[in-house]
Amino acid sequence: MVEYKDASLDRVFHALADPTRRTMIKDLAAGERNIGELAAPFAMSFAAASKHVRVLERAGLVRRQVRGRSHVCRLEPAPLAAVQQWLRFYERFWMHRLDALEAALGHDETRPETTEERHDDR
Repeated sequence: MVEYKDASLDRVFHALADPTRRTMIKDLAAGERNIGELAAPFAMSFAAASKHVRVLERAGLVRRQVRGRSHVCRLEPAPLAAVQQWLRFYERFWMHRLDALEAALGHDETRPETTEERHDDR
């Protein structure tokens, strides 16, 4: 299995665990947004939205830049790529397990009929 810095992955998974932050990430995928724009779909205050952005910043998912009085955020996709790579291990694991299950169940046309299947043909 590929090893990653546990603390870094922990911060990313923590950030992504909240649906508000996931929506913010999705919005930022379309381009830069200021804190007010990120807060708008949730009818939350600037302070509350800023707290969410701070969590995303600590995870490395967002970079904030102050432009005058506006705090503009942009998505930093590198941590998401690292998470995807981490998840690939488990995808391969489960695909292998499902392939083994399919083989064990004899998922082919040559398997013998069960008693129930014979009764259904009547």
